[in-house]
Amino acid sequence: MRKQFLWSVLPVNLMIFILGRYVNPGFNNLFVLSIPLSLLGIRDVFQRKHTILRNYPIIGHFRYLLESIRPEIQQYFVERFDDGRPFSREQRSIVYQRAKGDLDTSAFGTQWNVYSQGSEWVEHTLKQTQKISEEEFSVVVGNEQCRKPYRASRLNISAMSYGSLSKTAIEALNWGAKLGGFFHNTGEGGISPYHKKHGGDLCWQIGTGYFGCRTKDGLFDEDLFAQKVKSEQVKLIEIKLSQGAKPGHGGMLPGKKVNREIADIRTVEVGKDVISPPVHSAFVGPDGLLKFVARLRELSEGKPVGFKLCIGSEKEFFSICKAMLELKIFPDFITVDGAEGGTGAAPREFSNSLGTPLSEGLNFVHSALIGCGVRNKIKIFASGKIVDPFDMMRRFALGADVCMSARGMMFALGCIQALRCNTNHCPAGIATQDSQLYSLLDVKDKAERVARFHDKTLEELTHILQAIGVHKIAEIEKKRIRRRDENGQVLNYSQIFPKMEYNALVSGDYSGIWKDDWEAASATNY
Repeated sequence: MRKQFLWSVLPVNLMIFILGRYVNPGFNNLFVLSIPLSLLGIRDVFQRKHTILRNYPIIGHFRYLLESIRPEIQQYFVERFDDGRPFSREQRSIVYQRAKGDLDTSAFGTQWNVYSQGSEWVEHTLKQTQKISEEEFSVVVGNEQCRKPYRASRLNISAMSYGSLSKTAIEALNWGAKLGGFFHNTGEGGISPYHKKHGGDLCWQIGTGYFGCRTKDGLFDEDLFAQKVKSEQVKLIEIKLSQGAKPGHGGMLPGKKVNREIADIRTVEVGKDVISPPVHSAFVGPDGLLKFVARLRELSEGKPVGFKLCIGSEKEFFSICKAMLELKIFPDFITVDGAEGGTGAAPREFSNSLGTPLSEGLNFVHSALIGCGVRNKIKIFASGKIVDPFDMMRRFALGADVCMSARGMMFALGCIQALRCNTNHCPAGIATQDSQLYSLLDVKDKAERVARFHDKTLEELTHILQAIGVHKIAEIEKKRIRRRDENGQVLNYSQIFPKMEYNALVSGDYSGIWKDDWEAASATNY
């Protein structure tokens, strides 16, 4: 240990001596640093937690310093235009430019390798195209069982709770939704004063913790729900079954984000981690889910009610479909969340290794509803890494009616992808409850950026639709989207993703890959 200490402390003192003797006598004043450095070296040698510091006292601290700023070094000095995870620099830049109203065109051609595995494109046409109606960029949500249908934009703000995000971020998002005429999903954290301040339309998400409509024991409170759902701002209700980034895990809000206000809104304890159960206590089984849908629709006096899930077992979703057919209860919408969806905090294994990616999950849900003959009763919302018009185009081709964006809207607010959402140290003041960070977020400016990003994205979607000769979103066909596989062969989506004929599951005519799952499914249990 003596050797490690000497080899760490002596070079520092020797450098100070040389600088003072041969460069400038003023450097001799730096010898005052030798005492704290020597003490630090002694501490490093005798501590037992870090072997690096025991072997390399003082100098070893530079390793931890560099490691702490590695993401910033990577993003600012190493990352190329098409690098970056989970979103590339190009994806982030296009959102920033459109949100600010800056020039969003590119020069000198694409930087992508269009011959690489996984590259995708859409067919264009030489034909003259019809003008696209404004009505194409919104869709009515609500079937015959819904008394208060809602016309929703094709692009909306996906679920992000107050608590996970700051009050200024929530306020800016909702104001942006108001300015742009689209809706804002509350996330499972409930309706906060910041969701209500500017009057933007809300989709109230009801998670397994029933935040905002729960008893002190954490059970669903019908009376409290009925009281709050009367708000004119609440246009839709979404039951959260699972989330793409952490399917089967429930939500988690770190205790460092749970201040008194958030605790009161959620009916939880200050400073303690808030863990949502992985399953609901208000109902059991697929038939219980559908009865809960009907009950919430009744309590809300006929507002659209749906549920959100990340597809896991196809058999379990078929069970829900069979419950729909037996009970004749149909949700107004289903939100399909992909495994690539984001979250503020999740176990790494859940984010990396659980859940079905959005393309496969979306195609399956769309096909299952067609096979059951109920697709016309239910709208499908798609959620998972949607930030530009081509992302939307691909989701529409696979069956989506509406696209939801969370991280795209965060970029519009000024998120820099610092990957600190779970630490309460978000430098952009978005995913934090630190008042010194979030208080400097300009709500009005960011609200305008959110609305501008939404409007510009739909405007560019119009241009793509015209380029491919489609004037109705429902007419976007799978075969129009092409993908290059690992062998260099070009396939279209209709060749990649299985399809289903109308009512084929009910009639018994289906004999494809999902046949065994359909036959094994039960309306009463998973």
